[in-house]
Amino acid sequence: MFINESEILQPQDWSFPIPIMYGPGRIVEITDLCLQHGIRKPLIVTDKGSEKLPFSIKLQELLNNGKITFDVFADISPNPLDTDIAKGKKKFLDGAFDAVIAIGGGSAMDGGKAICLVANNAYDLWDFEYERKDTPQINANNQFPKLITIPTTAGTGAETESTAMITDTKKGMKFCVWHHSFKPNITILDPELTLTLPRNLTAWTGFDALTHAIEAFLVPSFNPLCDAMALEALKLVSKFLPVVYDEPNNISARAGMLVGSCLAGVSFLKGLGLVHSISHMIGAEYNTHHGLTNAIVLPVVLRFNLEGMDSQTATIAQNMHLEELSAAKLISEIEKLMGRTDIPDNLGEIGVPLDCAHRIAKKAMVDSATSTNPKKVSLMRMEDLVKTSIIGKRTT
Repeated sequence: MFINESEILQPQDWSFPIPIMYGPGRIVEITDLCLQHGIRKPLIVTDKGSEKLPFSIKLQELLNNGKITFDVFADISPNPLDTDIAKGKKKFLDGAFDAVIAIGGGSAMDGGKAICLVANNAYDLWDFEYERKDTPQINANNQFPKLITIPTTAGTGAETESTAMITDTKKGMKFCVWHHSFKPNITILDPELTLTLPRNLTAWTGFDALTHAIEAFLVPSFNPLCDAMALEALKLVSKFLPVVYDEPNNISARAGMLVGSCLAGVSFLKGLGLVHSISHMIGAEYNTHHGLTNAIVLPVVLRFNLEGMDSQTATIAQNMHLEELSAAKLISEIEKLMGRTDIPDNLGEIGVPLDCAHRIAKKAMVDSATSTNPKKVSLMRMEDLVKTSIIGKRTT
């Protein structure tokens, strides 16, 4: 796609995969949007660090001005817990709310979606676990609440699907919950909301989007729709992540990142890989930032996955605007971008101890992303990947 940076700031309404309102300043339409969808009393769901941030204040002011009754639930952890979701469900029911507005980063998106999954029924949260075959029965008497998603980071891409990653506090593991008949009703992609994102979170969430696109494209199944979105995401993220890191107020770069993140999020409907398998379990145990963890693990896993995948590697490299198309060059460029954006060398630097490697590897083996990785992996090899991620150094 030819990226015209004047057109990238024009408001757009898209209908795939859900209705999307895109463009700078679109959050001002939230009151009309609520009324159009019959929403009279929404519960705002966000994470613990976002309740007092400018985008949350602005959302509340707009709803107040529009005479929309609401309340805020901000008890969502950086890696959302099943106990957070139970509290959110209680808040939703006690207040007799009719919808959820999820605003914030990936944790807010996942928290809001998970609360919607359980709010109007008697099912346990883990009845909605992705791998279960006995899908909960949803009908007119227990239908899901309406949901509006408003991402304020350009990374997770969680705003268009029902899937949510939640930590099982008893098992110390992350699992995906979802339901085939549940999706957000609409999402607002407003790049102005990402302007205040700190540089470190800009980098971490940007690498999350990059990882989504690369892992999704490498999943060995026929899905040209997801592949096309993954490759377009790679073009946008690789172009705009360095720019937005150096120029935080560059609204065109913020816009490109937000769209790229959304596309990457859609692309991983195809599946993910070992970066996420490891990152999910590290996050569940050590509460590390998901995007940062992905960034550190990505080169390690690519060295394992890309051997013998010359065609796929070349396609990824081309769409990341690289002239040399080898796996070594691709990984080298990713590591250079990590260095440029101050991503640590290894997981040990962010508090992950080496003695967890075997335990994390065992948990990662049963993660749903392992089943869609392009190469089969043994427990011993998984443990090696975890160890290398914890102690390894970049090659560049």
